[in-house]
Amino acid sequence: MSVLENVFDSQDLPVADRVEAWRDITARALIPNEFSIDRAAEFRASLQAMDLGGAQVTALTYASMASRRTPQLIRQSDPEMYAVGLILRGEQVILQDRCEAPLGAGDLVVYSTSHPYQAVVEASQGTAASVVVQIPRAMVPLSSNRVDRMLAARMSGREGVGGLLAGFLTHLTTDTSPYRPADGQRLGSVLIDLITAWLAHHGDASDQTPAETRQHMQFLEIQDFIRRHLGDVELSPATVAAAHHISLRTLHRLFDNHAHGATIAFYIRRQRLTRARRDLADPRLSTRPVHAIAPAGAFPGPPTLPAPSARSTASRPATTATR
Repeated sequence: MSVLENVFDSQDLPVADRVEAWRDITARALIPNEFSIDRAAEFRASLQAMDLGGAQVTALTYASMASRRTPQLIRQSDPEMYAVGLILRGEQVILQDRCEAPLGAGDLVVYSTSHPYQAVVEASQGTAASVVVQIPRAMVPLSSNRVDRMLAARMSGREGVGGLLAGFLTHLTTDTSPYRPADGQRLGSVLIDLITAWLAHHGDASDQTPAETRQHMQFLEIQDFIRRHLGDVELSPATVAAAHHISLRTLHRLFDNHAHGATIAFYIRRQRLTRARRDLADPRLSTRPVHAIAPAGAFPGPPTLPAPSARSTASRPATTATR
């Protein structure tokens, strides 16, 4: 199975049918909304989706438009979910509960299906793009009052916990590797932990976050640190532990609990081999010698043979050419 399944592409439909088909597919894949689309004849959109064990991930592209979730639509159907959006391209504004979030590429936002909202998308040329995650409110172990205070607030996906969440979502939308069916449940657990930690960070509710979620978040932060420092020849379990202000015993216990049996030393070695294999396959690096592909001395170079001494050269028997 691939991560995301192609569900809708407006180019597969006659122009006259595209807007109505978009309304139908978003109502089924996300939630019912009212749409206002000025240039229906030029409307373009696509939708990919995947169910990750309770967390529904949807990658969308769309032309300029406006949408509304009205009180009437909420009365008709309310799955009681939080929606987390990552803007990949274009400009958007989301309004909910008297809050307004102007959003651009790299921004994150959370909103609720149980409250009316409006969204305006300006795609300029081409299409806008975003990733939306819907998770049931019951799966977020935080006070709903705290989360509700963050609705329609612009939050950065470029650094810290937001950067980890944005990176995870971006990887889901670009990765073409095959996955086993059981991987969906595991990915969903990771995603819900990331969203919980992200909300707790911005809501100053870390004390409410379950200990297991906090440990999983710390493990993800350590993995991210290792990937960013693969070229450091000093990278080792000891330096990783020191950088995160934990003991080596705690670090090894984190990997025992979250790395499915892989030790931290094995993880570092595997990441370096993966990086080297990727670089070897990159045609842009074809002129570089093989031993230089390894990240900044992460692996030893080719052996250097000692230069022959004058004595050994002098003692060599002379060779004569034979016909």
